[in-house]
Amino acid sequence: MATAAAALATAGLATAPTASAGDYNGCGWPRVCFYLTDSDWNNGKPTAAYQDVTSSYQDLGSKSDGANYVRNTRNDDRVYLRIHDQYSVTYYWCLAPNQTMHLSDNVRVSGIKIQTQSTCPST
Repeated sequence: MATAAAALATAGLATAPTASAGDYNGCGWPRVCFYLTDSDWNNGKPTAAYQDVTSSYQDLGSKSDGANYVRNTRNDDRVYLRIHDQYSVTYYWCLAPNQTMHLSDNVRVSGIKIQTQSTCPST
């Protein structure tokens, strides 16, 4: 269990400054964009995007499953990501509006759920 927690601690979460409505790094509003590689992110070329609010997790397709970056351009909606670590332990991470998450190589994102709440629960 401690090893799994350590893996989470090194997952490489990063947030970008809060922005107003609009495109961000090639991700049009109001979408949640996935970038499979660092090169896709650096070039502002999302490989997949989602925008529907859902009550359950959507499985990601081949252009988003395992992405290195996820960007939420929505202003009022949080996003839950289903994440698996290298030990196949599943976690659910919240991405607040207008935030970016960078995922390290030891985790893999495999699902998304967009919710109309605007804040993530504090831990």
